[in-house]
Amino acid sequence: MPTTIPEGVIDVHTHAIADRLPDLAGRPGRWPSVERTAEDRANILLDGRIYREIDDRCWSAARRLRDMDAEGVAAQVVSPIPVTLCHDQPADGAAVLAAAQNDFLASLVAEAPGRLLALGAVPLQDPERAVAELARCVDELGFLGVEIGTRAGDTELNDPSLDPFFDAAAERGAFVLVHPVDLTLDPRLAALGIGFGLGMPVETATAAAGLLTGRPRRPGVRLCLAHGGGALPAILPRLDRGAVLAGRGDEPLPSERARELWCDSLTYESASLDLAVTRFGAEHVLLGTDYPFAAREAPPGAVLSGVDPSLAAAVRRANALDVIDAVHPLLA
Repeated sequence: MPTTIPEGVIDVHTHAIADRLPDLAGRPGRWPSVERTAEDRANILLDGRIYREIDDRCWSAARRLRDMDAEGVAAQVVSPIPVTLCHDQPADGAAVLAAAQNDFLASLVAEAPGRLLALGAVPLQDPERAVAELARCVDELGFLGVEIGTRAGDTELNDPSLDPFFDAAAERGAFVLVHPVDLTLDPRLAALGIGFGLGMPVETATAAAGLLTGRPRRPGVRLCLAHGGGALPAILPRLDRGAVLAGRGDEPLPSERARELWCDSLTYESASLDLAVTRFGAEHVLLGTDYPFAAREAPPGAVLSGVDPSLAAAVRRANALDVIDAVHPLLA
């Protein structure tokens, strides 16, 4: 079990990937692969084409630690790059890919006890296998939880078929980062060139709105929406009004249920962060940067400049410690 976390900022939204992925070319489906191009460079390939150029910040603990030390980051929570979740592909291949990624993340974390923590991958399209891999991640590998996409193929997160997965997460108090996958966005938005700016926030809001307007979930799971909750904070009043118009005004409104969720601080401006704090609660906002990619916030926590010091301290560290303590008390 890793040692306790040193003093300083805790970044809950960073990504990592091995410099090699399992060869799934002989299996049905569309699978990512990694091709090394230099000692410190590689490409993620999809259908034989370059999906993204990456460097050793994605797989080298030593490189990450140098950056963390330079920016005053005490600990990072590493999670898979969303394109590798493959929730819309055949479950057999997705299960192999998830297990391999989790083995890599475990080895990465082992190189920096107390400095690196992890969220694993699960084949969410197969709830039984997802439960098994979640249990392995939390119970055996010591992860905080897992990262999932905003849907599993055509299955929305509020679908009853996913209840076993969310129940298993709730039993463990697991942290579940909900992150949009750019390949599943509305093609119209991609064609307009606004997939990142609008598509991802809307996709996150859609998944979350389904959870907030559907059946109550089992309490205990810590669902964290990436990117400040996407567009959800802005549309909650309209979701409330829609619930009233639909005759559900006597039930807890979406804005009330939203306070059961968490989000990261990756909003790029203080006004949006203030709205996220208002919607989710000051204790449910965690610092996240999207390290090491171009979308990252640098320096970590820049959006907190000028924020009330007590809130800034909570977002930078205290809130994350509460989440960590709920899963693995010895770490916090």
